[in-house]
Amino acid sequence: DVRTFSYHALNREVCQFANCMKGLGVKKGDRVALYMPMIPELPIAMLACARIGAVHSVVFGGFSAESLRDRINDAEAKLLVTADGGYRRGGIVQLKKLADEALDGTPTIEHVVVVKRGDFPMHFKEGRDHWYHRLMQDASQDCPPEPMDSEDMLYILYTSGTTGKPKGITH
Repeated sequence: DVRTFSYHALNREVCQFANCMKGLGVKKGDRVALYMPMIPELPIAMLACARIGAVHSVVFGGFSAESLRDRINDAEAKLLVTADGGYRRGGIVQLKKLADEALDGTPTIEHVVVVKRGDFPMHFKEGRDHWYHRLMQDASQDCPPEPMDSEDMLYILYTSGTTGKPKGITH
């Protein structure tokens, strides 16, 4: 697949998704977990988090439900952005199915935004799960950036820890 964005088009998408997150109650300092394949919506979500002052944590789309659960709980994320599925090494990865398994033990998640990558089978929980494309339909393309201090957290990146548990490094 190939999709091309101008800087202006990317800015519009970022502002729209930033407004979508704000509409779901995400605000400055809140944590957002991103569990997605390598699609444009991943950097759009990262930039949208930065725009509203939310802290993002990218979780590699090849990780298990347990690894996702650990990172969500450690970060105390209130929003998860994922996709219905993706492709890895020629195979299908059912990201939403793995995310649902992880969410059984994540009390801080309030909403899940799902990007439609294909027609992957998945469960959709009303009230919690939202389609990315539906949220984006009515979102404003105007979202002024949140004023931030230079010491405010931008993201959390997890490394494999010496204790066997991932360690979150903040930037």
